[in-house]
Amino acid sequence: MEEVQIYDVAIVGYGPVGAVFANLLAKRGLNVAVIERTAAVYDKPRAIALDHEALRIFQAVGLGDYMDGAIAPHNGTHFLGVDGEIIKIFDPSPPPHPLGWIPNATFVQPDAETALREKLSEYDNADIFLSATGFALAQDQNSVSLSVRRDDGSEFTLRARYLVGCDGANSFVRKQIGAGLEDLAFDEWWVVVDTLTSDPARRPAKAFQYCRPSRPGTFVPGPRRLRRWEIKLLPGEDPEAAGAPDNIIRLLKGFTDTTDLTIWRSAVYRFHALLGQGWRDRRILLMGDAVHQTPPFLGQGLCAGVRDAANLAWKLALVLRGDAGDGLLDSYEIERKPHVRSVVASAKEFGTIIGELDPAAAAVRDARLREDLKSGKAETVRQRFIPDLVSGLIAPDTKLAGKLFVQPRVRGPDGMARRLDDLLKPEFAIVTARPEPMAWLSKTLLADWLRLGSERVVVAASGEPSAGEGILTVVESENLFGDWMRQNAVAAVIVRPDRYVYGAAGNAAQLNMLIGHLLQNLRAGRQAFQAAALSVPPDLTTPRESNEQ
Repeated sequence: MEEVQIYDVAIVGYGPVGAVFANLLAKRGLNVAVIERTAAVYDKPRAIALDHEALRIFQAVGLGDYMDGAIAPHNGTHFLGVDGEIIKIFDPSPPPHPLGWIPNATFVQPDAETALREKLSEYDNADIFLSATGFALAQDQNSVSLSVRRDDGSEFTLRARYLVGCDGANSFVRKQIGAGLEDLAFDEWWVVVDTLTSDPARRPAKAFQYCRPSRPGTFVPGPRRLRRWEIKLLPGEDPEAAGAPDNIIRLLKGFTDTTDLTIWRSAVYRFHALLGQGWRDRRILLMGDAVHQTPPFLGQGLCAGVRDAANLAWKLALVLRGDAGDGLLDSYEIERKPHVRSVVASAKEFGTIIGELDPAAAAVRDARLREDLKSGKAETVRQRFIPDLVSGLIAPDTKLAGKLFVQPRVRGPDGMARRLDDLLKPEFAIVTARPEPMAWLSKTLLADWLRLGSERVVVAASGEPSAGEGILTVVESENLFGDWMRQNAVAAVIVRPDRYVYGAAGNAAQLNMLIGHLLQNLRAGRQAFQAAALSVPPDLTTPRESNEQ
């Protein structure tokens, strides 16, 4: 068996999550190996929805301009009851869009995967092994060894300082480390049918959930000509027989006129709700479907995996370059697992609403949901079901901690207008609306901050952009950031590389204490991250309600 170089990170699986992760690591200068059992991108759509956080992560990869032209707005969802009338509504959150992207969008997965692979091919520090399957794993104190078999039967051993399994629901990596899956009690068979229409204007540009006991189903309009239906199988129906071409047409005709449709793909899926019991075994970690699976009723399956990639990439980079202790990697599961659990719970709830098969129970459901909608009790904005971070590497109980940092459109030193993240490094940043708070940091902490590669950024409401004296000054066009800072009564915000807020300060003492606390926790050993939340000096805490936006 031939010996291959030692990589910083080996990634098993080159689907969209693995491809996003590989790009984020390669962009940070890490040496990456990707192992994928297939030879090419699967040429049919699977995931169809992305939210504004996932789009922001595609932007971080360097595909912002591509995604601008590849997505279509998800214009909301109407849930229709037994009588075909509205019982529940999901609307996209209105502008201004806080993350710089429309809140929900549809896309064509094979096109996006191809763009991700083309982007990764630009890096000399990423090696891709296609038509290659891992078959054995071993790890010691310093590295992981992966035995790989090519389709031609040849074998090689690949070594890396860390290995991440992005290899899907039947993950080889998860099985190798013996990580169990917690069953979150959702298990249903559905048929997914992707079609291409010759008449794109024939149907509304809005999604529908058909909450009818006779045959629950979903309609999602995708970009350009793509239209999707998801159709629930009833008790006693054979999943294998349901996938036959003549049965697919029969099921589809129960929801729409098919004369303008060409079937692109159909598949029978068993929708699960599962959550990995352990996301890390020393130098081996899991992400995406390998460690969580959700029903599709909130459009968060791929989004969750993309969030995993963004959360872990910067932490691995800091550890591998010696700017953080290995214990930082424990915060990955601490942060992501409760987030995923919450999202899955919401998706399950909506799946239960949609999939009710008892006519009497459905009638009671319809009356209750209509009353909730009429009274204003029902939450109608989809993104409000996506939680903040509640623990991990944040300063708990301080303002804005765990929330996503806003992304205004700004004018940079070159005079061009763009989204803020495009002007920032993938590092920590102190961001203010005025230059004065930048002088609050002590000389010692400032030196440590700059040594970490972190930034200082002023997002001003007016004036001229500049990049002098180690401070980037940009000018925003809509006052999104300035209003956000005023509403939360803070003067400086500490932003993580994944654009979550570590914490915010209102004065010099708070800023210095927060920065000192952050640097201390980056240096901390494993024990610091075993608890669900990290400690913060008592005089920095504020009541939890002050953290609401």
